[in-house]
Amino acid sequence: MEIIEWISKGILSVFSIYLIYMFLRSLRLVPNQYAYIVERLGNYHKTLGPGFHALIPFIDKVVYKQDLREETIEVEPQECFTKDNVKVEVDGVVYLSVMDPVNASYGTTDYRYAAVQLAQTTTRSVIGTMDLDQTFEDRAMMSREVVEVLSEVEQVWGIKVHRYEIKNIMTPRTVQNAMERQMTAERDRRAVIAKSEGVQGSKVNDAEGKKREIINISEAEMQRRINEAEGVAQEIESIAEATATSIEQIASALSQPKGTEAMQLQLAEKYLNVLSGLGKESNNIILPKDISDYEKVMQGLSIGDLSFEKEKKQTEEST
Repeated sequence: MEIIEWISKGILSVFSIYLIYMFLRSLRLVPNQYAYIVERLGNYHKTLGPGFHALIPFIDKVVYKQDLREETIEVEPQECFTKDNVKVEVDGVVYLSVMDPVNASYGTTDYRYAAVQLAQTTTRSVIGTMDLDQTFEDRAMMSREVVEVLSEVEQVWGIKVHRYEIKNIMTPRTVQNAMERQMTAERDRRAVIAKSEGVQGSKVNDAEGKKREIINISEAEMQRRINEAEGVAQEIESIAEATATSIEQIASALSQPKGTEAMQLQLAEKYLNVLSGLGKESNNIILPKDISDYEKVMQGLSIGDLSFEKEKKQTEEST
């Protein structure tokens, strides 16, 4: 009897401890940025937010604990084929967070694994429509395509995909060698083009400089000739004006009383001065037949006609 009593006491003690344990488990303290999914008798009952909560033992049960913070999930490397049939190995990173804890718990068995698989399949599809060169240039476009596909299942899975980044695009060693040779050839081509453009530009600049120099010289010569012509024209004009003025003055003097006699006297004086220098050896002169006849010399200079015409006019006036 004592043994049975000890066994019953032991069972009662264990049951009491179990009750205390279940009662303590019904008291929940939820941390910040977490959500607990509670089921009552196998059905969804409610979602526990941050803070202290008391549940009914044996009836309520916390079945899922969802972290609401943003998560970083590695996308394992996978082999893909580009549009030009080049095999590449691509990996990436998905940044997502739980927005609806209920759908994240019941919408899919594992939203992390599902998001990674969908990102991989979408990446393969996108790379299959692009050439190898485009895969290196359009990473941002590929990332946007993956995010757009994942956004279509966000509401069902209760998550929010913030961004997807492609980490590495690895190509076979043979392809890398070919790309290196291609880049070397492209750099050489650009260097040759740049050198030829530099030589061409230098020749063009030299030709332009010579052209401007010739133009400047021709313009300077033209301006010099114009200036000389204008100077000669002004000189001729000045001489003509001076000659006209002197002729007018002479004509005016001749019209005065005794003007003709004064002119004859001045010419006679110059005539005698010229005769005084005829003896020089360096002079070559042509003399009239009789230089001693002054009247004939004056008539040859047309000065005598003036006096004769004047005397004739006076004689006609007197008669």
